[in-house]
Amino acid sequence: MTSIATPSLSASAAHGPLAGLKVLELGQLIAGPFAAKTLADFGADIIKIESPGAGDPLRKWRLLKDGTSVWWQVQSRNKRSVALDLKSLEAQAIVRQLALDADVLIENFRPGAMEGWGLGPDALLKLNPRLIMLRISGYGQTGPYRDKPGFGVVAEAMSGLRHLTAEPGRVPVRVGVSIGDTLAALHGVIGILLALQERQRSGQGQVIDVALYEAVFNCMESLLPEYSAFGAVRGAAGSALPGIAPSNAYRCKDEGYALIAGNGDSIFKRLMTVIGCPELGADPALADNAGRVARVDEIDAAIGQWTALHTVEEVLAALDKASVPAGRIYTVADIAADPHYQARGMLDEVQMDDGTLLAVPGIVPKLSRTPGSHRRNAPQIGQDTDDVLREMGLSPEQIKTLRDQGIVAGGKP
Repeated sequence: MTSIATPSLSASAAHGPLAGLKVLELGQLIAGPFAAKTLADFGADIIKIESPGAGDPLRKWRLLKDGTSVWWQVQSRNKRSVALDLKSLEAQAIVRQLALDADVLIENFRPGAMEGWGLGPDALLKLNPRLIMLRISGYGQTGPYRDKPGFGVVAEAMSGLRHLTAEPGRVPVRVGVSIGDTLAALHGVIGILLALQERQRSGQGQVIDVALYEAVFNCMESLLPEYSAFGAVRGAAGSALPGIAPSNAYRCKDEGYALIAGNGDSIFKRLMTVIGCPELGADPALADNAGRVARVDEIDAAIGQWTALHTVEEVLAALDKASVPAGRIYTVADIAADPHYQARGMLDEVQMDDGTLLAVPGIVPKLSRTPGSHRRNAPQIGQDTDDVLREMGLSPEQIKTLRDQGIVAGGKP
């Protein structure tokens, strides 16, 4: 694995295409923080606002090391943490002051929460007209559902994705990660970059309204136009991809599965030759996708009969030799051992504060001249409170008073 040094943020903040970009991150868990993490990886200075005490609940999600989630080390790398009680007027005033000098503010609270604290767009853009606000919520800032609580799992269902993720006739299943939150975060990052580009011309900030369900729905390909044009309601299809053939998972001799995508016209011919069915490859009726879709059961049966005679490795070796796209289903252990992941820098190793090493995903996307970097480990709760408040111009006495009143926490008492 590639080892990463962890210099201080100040020593390396000048690196990355987003160096100099100042971002306030409010909110917690996944969508908003993932968007901020993506900006942080490429040089943005992220000030993460957390509640004193427990901080972001993600700190305690899934598997913990020394009391802190190892997921936290990925989601909050390259960030600074300031612990503020946003229910207090003094803390709200601190956020407003931070917003005066910020380029971007990211929040993923339920609609209306920011306005209740005096931190809505009307207030903040009046103070800083150049501010770009990313607002991520379940259903968006408008519409009849805006006030309903919305998590990624509900968004995946409402978008139509969950309806498709099942074997026919069986209960729909969810993707094993928070895909709705992640898609919303990435759409939010796109929105921020678009708004920054436009701000160069106008000098004005704006609000980016990302709804979880809309981010997933945006990835649903031809689902809606097929319904509009033909009244077609696509249903669950298991491991197949309806309307594209052949593309499926096929059981092999060793009980594993090979995923085979032979849906290109010339690829299909090569695949049929490999499996010993050249007559199917030469059949004019199967020369294009439409013809193959009409006879997909016949084609899948032929491929399945061939894979059942061979192990997964044998199948993949034969298809690789014939330049037919295929692969096997990876576990995380397979990922950690894969030489391509290693060669692409996707298996990084960071040194924790206690000196131990932790494997973390590499940074995506890869830029040739100004790549992203791991500049600093995820912070402890309020680790940077004093530094940030001093940057705002507060004296040690003022900071101590705020801490004594429970308005701020962390830092160096």
